[in-house]
Amino acid sequence: MSDAHLFAVGVVLAWLAGMRVYLTVFGVGLAGALGWLDLPPALQAAQSWWVVGVSGVLAAVEFFADKIPGVDSGWDLMHTLLRVPAGAFLAAASISPDGELGAGMLATGAGAALASHVLKAGSRVLVNTSPEPVSNVAASAAEDVAVVGALALVFSYPWLALGLAVLTSALIAVLVWWVWRALSRLGRKPASSL
Repeated sequence: MSDAHLFAVGVVLAWLAGMRVYLTVFGVGLAGALGWLDLPPALQAAQSWWVVGVSGVLAAVEFFADKIPGVDSGWDLMHTLLRVPAGAFLAAASISPDGELGAGMLATGAGAALASHVLKAGSRVLVNTSPEPVSNVAASAAEDVAVVGALALVFSYPWLALGLAVLTSALIAVLVWWVWRALSRLGRKPASSL
């Protein structure tokens, strides 16, 4: 892969880590451990069976925790401190030919992970205002499918995966803004006009 392709892979992995860090590490590590991918030197630690096992268990815990309204927002808050540095590492390690992590790619990865994390956490806060758990489970399942799909796509078609990540982020941002604006307008109306 060219450096440009590896850049796209790194940004997408960072974006995915902002949503589901354990599932991302598990997917990359498993693909490397099974020989599906030839991981760059700095990412080869992810293919250790210890890393694959621990990230797999944590991905399973996150899968269930993310389906429970309220718990998912607490989980997101707690993982803000993990998702951003993990995204930075994944991005920088993807493009590193010799195991050295570049500051520019660390910053790019941190930005991508933070952006996707803020969008995910912000959308979940809005979804949690709904009294029924169906919307929360649907949002969480959509995130699971998006991460698995992007992991399957990113190493074969990195630019397509990056384009889809950017498009998805833009759509989520517009949707969150629209819902937030509608809710704030509704909150400002006097009770007599309802």
